[in-house]
Amino acid sequence: MEVGTSDSKGTKKKEVKLRKAKGDKSLREIIVKIELKRIDTQEGVMVEALLDSGVTGLVISSEFARKQGFKLKKINRPIYVRNVNSSFNQEKPNKHIVEVNIYY
Repeated sequence: MEVGTSDSKGTKKKEVKLRKAKGDKSLREIIVKIELKRIDTQEGVMVEALLDSGVTGLVISSEFARKQGFKLKKINRPIYVRNVNSSFNQEKPNKHIVEVNIYY
């Protein structure tokens, strides 16, 4: 299901895609379309992103970032990712950051 918002003139502005589990189960995900723009060239790419109100940071795949030409900057101290139950994620810690502008 897609939900849009309109301004006072009825112009469609933003779209949000809601994904529900099979059957009559409650809402499981909210997906939004965003644009990521490189700081240096202002070139961008449109992507779908999971909206998560409980996050403490934003994460992007290093493989995706490299393929899209984003510059990865090595950080001094790795960032360990925790799961919803506070356990550490089994993936390797994040060792790089990417500076981007996000538009929605």
